[in-house]
Amino acid sequence: MRRKSQVTLGDKMNLIFLGAPGSGKGTVAKKVTEKFSIPQISTGDLLREELKKDSRLSWELKSYMDSGKLVPDSIIVPMLKVRLSKKDCEKGFILDGFPRTIAQAELLGKEGVKIEKAVLFDVPMKEVYDRIVNRRTCKSCGAVYNILTIPPKKEGVCDKCGGELYSREDQRPEVITKRLEVYAKETEPLIEYYREKKKLIKVDANQIPEKVLQATIEKLRE
Repeated sequence: MRRKSQVTLGDKMNLIFLGAPGSGKGTVAKKVTEKFSIPQISTGDLLREELKKDSRLSWELKSYMDSGKLVPDSIIVPMLKVRLSKKDCEKGFILDGFPRTIAQAELLGKEGVKIEKAVLFDVPMKEVYDRIVNRRTCKSCGAVYNILTIPPKKEGVCDKCGGELYSREDQRPEVITKRLEVYAKETEPLIEYYREKKKLIKVDANQIPEKVLQATIEKLRE
């Protein structure tokens, strides 16, 4: 049996994946983790896990996320620091969804977190909007579909577990518009920030996922 080859990038590789909501960076991150044996750390996932709890923090998070606003650093940073302290991050990690602002990027540095590469997944805003507004998520297993490009076999039903598919509150048209406005204002400056530090890698993400993954791996190998 042929042994699966593994990609390596030295002793440690701390990566940041940048891109607008719906750019596909989270999907690619899951695939890259398999090749690099480093975990994908999505602040969105961390927040959604907290939202499942019946706590004061969960209700506070819900008010921010449902309105399309960014969650304050005072909430995100403590949650992220706990995650980065775990053993599976010793050889590196992929940050997906953080930092969103230059202030957050600088805060990472102050906390002693060194970033080797920042990967930008570049997609036109019109395409990003269409991706998000047509996205559906399984209430049971969390599987994600797109009713135009990756539809389920049966409308409204998850292929994997038979669960109900739904559109999240932060995927409503008016909330999507707000999210993209926030991204343009606060997150896009990070592109220039990491470019000046010569750490930016740009990937054309306006193509099928397989080609985006291939392009990402090739860029990281350079």
